[in-house]
Amino acid sequence: MKPDWDALAAEYEGSSSVLIADVDCTAAGKPLCEKHGVKGYPTISTFAAGDTEGEKYEGGRDLESLKKHAESLGPACNIASKEHCKPEDLPELEKYAAMSQQRRDAKIVKLKNAIEKEEKRHEKVQKELQAKYEESNSAIEALKAQLQPKIKLATAATPKA
Repeated sequence: MKPDWDALAAEYEGSSSVLIADVDCTAAGKPLCEKHGVKGYPTISTFAAGDTEGEKYEGGRDLESLKKHAESLGPACNIASKEHCKPEDLPELEKYAAMSQQRRDAKIVKLKNAIEKEEKRHEKVQKELQAKYEESNSAIEALKAQLQPKIKLATAATPKA
């Protein structure tokens, strides 16, 4: 992926509207990565103009997919630029804008906690499935070890033509 990422960065080098950047989450970029919940590498997040939260990119990692995604980005929907919002998002944006900063911050924490709770539940399911898979795989290996000698003898008992 790195060569395609570097090629994308080269294409947008000098652009006044798009920045393609790398962040080393093990060094000086660690606080930024923690802020945005980066847990695995490579992680791609995109930030439209005015967006401070970003959005995880889960699409293709080849140059064509990355370029297509970069071209699809535009200005962010926010209270200062409602013209960039989807009409269906405006009522909710207005509702949040009417809240006090303290209440809005609490709402953000609550929503993020809901995601974190679901991620933890999902990780538990994944671990349970992995344990079941390993148990099943061990059973198959044991069965093979038990039956393989019998298959070998049954095959050896077949007269050669």
